[in-house]
Amino acid sequence: MRHQYTTKGTCSTQIQFDLEDNIVHNVTFVDGCNGNLQALGRLVEGFSVDEIEEKLKDIRCGSRSTSCAEQLCIGIRQAYEQ
Repeated sequence: MRHQYTTKGTCSTQIQFDLEDNIVHNVTFVDGCNGNLQALGRLVEGFSVDEIEEKLKDIRCGSRSTSCAEQLCIGIRQAYEQ
């Protein structure tokens, strides 16, 4: 099922992804650092929610209190728990 998450505190404004059971597919970001975020989407392809959180949770971007990677963790966790 396709999901959308509106990010908070990052250059990207939205994350879109498919979640099948516990597995994440087709991650795309709206706005933000295009090349890096394309790479991030490809790197997490086929990973479970827990695997992504294990690798990306608590990453900060510069002086910000969050990052696009952490926002992905938040978005996929919320979608999974719905």
